Amino acid sequence: MNSFTRRRLFGGLAVATSAGLIAMPAFAQLQAEVYVPIAPPAPRIEVVPVLPPERVEIEHWQPGYWRWNGQEHQWVEGHYVARPKRGAVWVPGRWEQRPGGWLFVQGHWG
Repeated sequence: MNSFTRRRLFGGLAVATSAGLIAMPAFAQLQAEVYVPIAPPAPRIEVVPVLPPERVEIEHWQPGYWRWNGQEHQWVEGHYVARPKRGAVWVPGRWEQRPGGWLFVQGHWG
């Protein structure tokens, strides 16, 4: 497989002051962009289960998507998740074609 992977690592921060060393919360985040040489198949059609009316405002359907497992595309079923706050909107993940191949852009709450 000819794919390009880029990784970035962010660490914590310590600040020196006249009162001593103040430790800031450590943030460790690893991000990788994997460019896939094969276009994903068309999204599958999913049957979305109906929620009871009292759960509509607190849960949201996240549709399924194709994930690259290193050798082939693998379908991840859609599912309901709790909203982080009332009125939050889910922006689904998507595949984008770029010069290095196909890149999956993760879904997120907007």
